[in-house]
Amino acid sequence: MVLFPDLELIIAYGNHENQHFDYVLDLVAIDSQSKIILDIEKEENMQVRNKYRKPTVIHCNVGSRCSICAVVWSLVGILLMLQLCSLVSRRNEVSGDIRLRMSRHPLVWELEQVEEENIQIPPHRGKRSPHAKRRPKRTTTLVDEFLDENSQIRHVFFPDLKTAINPIKDAGNNSNYYYPGRIWLDTDGNPIQAHGGGMLYDERSSTYYWYGEYKDGLTYHAHKKGAARVDIIGVGCYSSKDLWTWKNEGIVLTAEETNETHDLHKSNVLERPKVIYNDYTGKYVMWMHIDDVNYTKAAVGVAVSNYPTGPFDYLGSQRPHGYESRDMTIFKDDDGVAYLVYSSEDNSELHIGPLAKDYLDVKTEIRRILVGQHREAPALFKYRGTYYMITSGCTGWAPNEALAHAADSIMGPWETMGNPCIGGNKMFRLATFFAQSTFVIPLPGIPGSYIFMADRWNPADLGDSRYVWLPLIVGGPADRPFEFNFGFPLWPRVSIYWHRKWRLPSSWSA
Repeated sequence: MVLFPDLELIIAYGNHENQHFDYVLDLVAIDSQSKIILDIEKEENMQVRNKYRKPTVIHCNVGSRCSICAVVWSLVGILLMLQLCSLVSRRNEVSGDIRLRMSRHPLVWELEQVEEENIQIPPHRGKRSPHAKRRPKRTTTLVDEFLDENSQIRHVFFPDLKTAINPIKDAGNNSNYYYPGRIWLDTDGNPIQAHGGGMLYDERSSTYYWYGEYKDGLTYHAHKKGAARVDIIGVGCYSSKDLWTWKNEGIVLTAEETNETHDLHKSNVLERPKVIYNDYTGKYVMWMHIDDVNYTKAAVGVAVSNYPTGPFDYLGSQRPHGYESRDMTIFKDDDGVAYLVYSSEDNSELHIGPLAKDYLDVKTEIRRILVGQHREAPALFKYRGTYYMITSGCTGWAPNEALAHAADSIMGPWETMGNPCIGGNKMFRLATFFAQSTFVIPLPGIPGSYIFMADRWNPADLGDSRYVWLPLIVGGPADRPFEFNFGFPLWPRVSIYWHRKWRLPSSWSA
């Protein structure tokens, strides 16, 4: 490929001109009858050459002189090499994508169907007082309607009890369907209370256990500028064999009613409980975000139990590594090492570090990641040796844009891959389908397939917050963390697909 055709013509002409002068000098040397004539001819030729030629040397920083031709050809060589690297990288990327798609399970195709949404925002019903000052008009968005508890389209985000998912009554063609945003009933016919939760698959009982915040209480504000809250009731636990029918196993970690100095006193904050099993001790260990009503304690709490259904004994709280900790999660790697990931430094960055062998404390090792990006609600998973993470922005109970991140080592460096949401509409994607990440469930038997667990918070009634479960697929063309990828890895895309109604492939079983 010729990148600079005009430059090549100039260089060729310059070489031709030099050959012409050398040829003249040779003829003069042969026909000269005396040394004087030869010197005169050489001098004249040099004068002519210097008269019509531009300077052919440049001064380098080190004081040496470099030929323009050498510099030009060096630049051309560098550009050719960069272009070659880009072509090779692109070829490897395309072939890798083809291999990935060919190797993916056919059942994945059912989960990748994209659904669109066309929700019309109703006209504003309020009338402006003729005496009110005119203010610049601001376009009402779907997020505004979502946060408005009196919105005419509130039923779109929070359907009523008539449309609830009832695994006991829904049979036949209606069984095993997820309806993101609808009320979800347990086997007793009551709404599931497991917000900000996590999932544990217990191999000993071949059962899934869903732990989360039990928020069945009054929503109020502790003070005028305080965030909406409910009193601590405890951590709820539900069990299932199929990830759709859930049995209430009760409250496995209970609030403290009388001791106001206790971390779990009902006036405090308990959020995002996660449970993992320790193969070394045979214990089930729960980590959670512990805070006071003003979110100034910023700590993590630890509890332990001999059984997945509790009861869990609370051991206390701490600020891990000496830093404040708010939204958090724990992740157990394939080698049995567990890690704590938490938002810190006023939620401006995430910290990550390994847990002790018994999972009851953190080790001293720590890595700061996503510094200055203001991310929270981390949800980690691993696929083919690569670590992935979904996070949200920091906007309180209001929805915001999710981002996917990837790393070759869990301790980083982590790179941001972009918004993983697909389908719905632009506002749905920018609001993470009006939900916030909390956990990612692997689906054994379908490589690269997961369930994305998220909460659709209801600030007006936190106990009526909903669950948004959607298929998450790792695969497809690589997302690029940088504009140029020389020297940086290209990870397969992480995609979360919007569905109003969906279910796991019929041939899949836990």
